[in-house]
Amino acid sequence: MIRRRGRSRAAADPAPPADGGGPATGTATAPTPGSGVAPGAGDDGAPPHFGEGPADILLQRLELTVRRRLDGLLQGDHLGLVPGSGSEAGDSRTYHPGDDVRRMDWPVTARTQVPHVRETIADRELETWAVVDLSASLDFGTGLCDKRDLAIAGLAAVSHLTVRGGNRLGAVVTTGERVDRYPAQAGRLAADRLLRAVVATPRATSGRRGDLAAALETLRRPPRRRGLVVVVSDFLGDTDWERPLRGLGARHELLGIEVVDPRELELPDVGLLTVVDPESGQTLEVPTGDAEFRARFAAGAAEQRRAVAAGLRRAGAGHLQLRTDRDWLMDVVRFVADRRRAGSGGASR
Repeated sequence: MIRRRGRSRAAADPAPPADGGGPATGTATAPTPGSGVAPGAGDDGAPPHFGEGPADILLQRLELTVRRRLDGLLQGDHLGLVPGSGSEAGDSRTYHPGDDVRRMDWPVTARTQVPHVRETIADRELETWAVVDLSASLDFGTGLCDKRDLAIAGLAAVSHLTVRGGNRLGAVVTTGERVDRYPAQAGRLAADRLLRAVVATPRATSGRRGDLAAALETLRRPPRRRGLVVVVSDFLGDTDWERPLRGLGARHELLGIEVVDPRELELPDVGLLTVVDPESGQTLEVPTGDAEFRARFAAGAAEQRRAVAAGLRRAGAGHLQLRTDRDWLMDVVRFVADRRRAGSGGASR
């Protein structure tokens, strides 16, 4: 028996309006334990299906898969890897004989009438913040997995490749109903706790639209230490996320991980299809048997994807697209290899 999942409770994807605009949402069939896709196997390029087994075991399988295929790609790459004590300003403390006089904090010294020096933070340690969108539009998938599973897998890859050598990882998770913030902490155990907390995040109910822009704003104020910001989302809906993302780009390296399902790019010929947008509650009947309609849908979807790519490019962010019908780890490998050849970019620094 095939279980039905999706961005909606009834059908496949975002349907374009009569003027040929961008896609709406819907549902379609997704692989289940009885459909030949083993949960957590990963041999077919799919991430584990979280929710169909113990989270700890599935995360361990995912970690082994990531390390086996990706470990070493970013070994030794840290933001601002330079010798010395670092250039990031830290706290002030009283002067002690032998301190470098070039680090004298003259404003504090003048106010207190006691010599102070400014401590610095080593640039060798990378602080990574992940903004993870788990709104209702992510609870959909017609390929090897749901988009939600793929989003968590992308976060896990970032975690396993950046948390080493004292690097810290924090996250802001938004569902449209709640925003959970996990402070940046160093160490593998802290990263594992963060991943388990993200997996346990309740699914958003239908009729609630996610607010990616608000989640990004939480990283802008107060300003965070200079580092890497990774945004994991399908970037559907309004493009109000672009402005706060550009603000973050003035201080941080940026990486946008776009999660896409093939049914969001083109519709199959299955006759009259009823679709429901889970983030607005709108219901539409889509005539997928009409070739002209399917062509307009594909054109609108392609234009929407181009707009997302252009928005990320204007913000100065790297752009990694993960699809539910492809081997996501190979997409990560190709992305990192391309950024290395280019000599710059968010994930490879």
